Amino acid sequence: MNMIPPFDVVTFITAPWAEAWESSLWIVVMGFLVNAACGLVGSFLVLRRMALVGDAISHSVLPGIAVAFLLSTSRSSGLMVVGAVGAGLFAVWLIEFIHRNTRVKPDAALGVTFTTLFSIGVILIALYADQVDLDLECVLYGEIGFVYFADSFALLGMEVPIPVLRMAVTLFGLLILVLLFYKEALVTSFDPVLATSVGISARWMHYGLMLSLSVVIVFSFESVGAILVIAMLILPSVTGSLLSDRLAHILMMSGAFSALYALAGLHLATWLNCSPAGAMVVAGFLIFCLAWIFSPRRGLLAQIRKGRGSFTPDVSGKLNPGLGIKN
Repeated sequence: MNMIPPFDVVTFITAPWAEAWESSLWIVVMGFLVNAACGLVGSFLVLRRMALVGDAISHSVLPGIAVAFLLSTSRSSGLMVVGAVGAGLFAVWLIEFIHRNTRVKPDAALGVTFTTLFSIGVILIALYADQVDLDLECVLYGEIGFVYFADSFALLGMEVPIPVLRMAVTLFGLLILVLLFYKEALVTSFDPVLATSVGISARWMHYGLMLSLSVVIVFSFESVGAILVIAMLILPSVTGSLLSDRLAHILMMSGAFSALYALAGLHLATWLNCSPAGAMVVAGFLIFCLAWIFSPRRGLLAQIRKGRGSFTPDVSGKLNPGLGIKN
C-alpha cells in the first residue's frame, strides 16, 4: 500500500492556482496572518522561556468558548471572544496562584491547570453539544480550507472573508503594540527586577502579553484549532533564533517564515490531500530543520566545521552570553 501519493509537478505547483485560485489565495493569506500573529507573540514567549504557556492557554480557553456558546448560541458573537480571553487570563492567574501558594513547580502547575480546564471544556461540549452548533474537531484542529466560504465583507472593491479581516486587524494591532512597547517588553523579558527598578511594571507587561496571546489564540481557533496554534507560536521564533541574535531581526524573519509556511503548506496539502493547517506546521518544521543544519553560526554543519563534532544545545536553563538574544 502506497501511503504517499506520487509526486506530480502539475498537481503540486499549478493545480491550487489553476483550479481554485481564489480559495488558494485566501488560504495562503489567512495562513500568513495566523502564523505572523502567533510568531510575533511567540517570540516574546520563547525569550521568556514560557513557550508552553501558549499550550496551556490554547487548551484552557475551551471552557470559555463552550460557556460563551451556551449563552449566545452564536459562533460570531463577541461574547465568545470575551469568554475565551477571560478563560485564558484565568488560566494564567491560576497557574501563578498554584505555584506561589503551594510547593508545586511552575511546569507542574501549568500541567494541572490546562489539563483540568481543557477537560471541563470537553465535558461541557459533550453534555450540551446538541444545544449549540459547535464542532469539537474544528476547535481542536481548525479548518483553514473553509475560510473562502465564510461570510465576507466588501473592502476596496473585493469580497474579503470576515475571518481574514479579523485576523488582519489582530496582526495590525499587535504590530502597533510591539512598536509602542518594544523596549519595555524586551527589558522585562530579560530582567524583571531591572525593569521594575527603572519604573517599568513587569507584572503589567506580563499580563499584557498574556492578554495578547489569548486574543491571538482565540482568533486563530477557527483556522488552525487549539493544537496546531501551539506550533505556530513557537516555530517562527525558534527558527529565527538560529539565524540571528537580535530580537528585531527575529521578529522580521518570523514574518518572512510565516509567508513561506503558508505557501509551502498549501502546496504540500494539495499533494498529500490533507489539512492545509497541518501541512503548514510540517512545512515550518522542515524550514526549522534546514536552519538548524545550515545556519552559518549555530547550524549543525557549522559546529562540525569548528571541530566540535556534534551539536550540543544549551540546556543549562540560563542565558548564554554567547548565544543570547540582543536588542
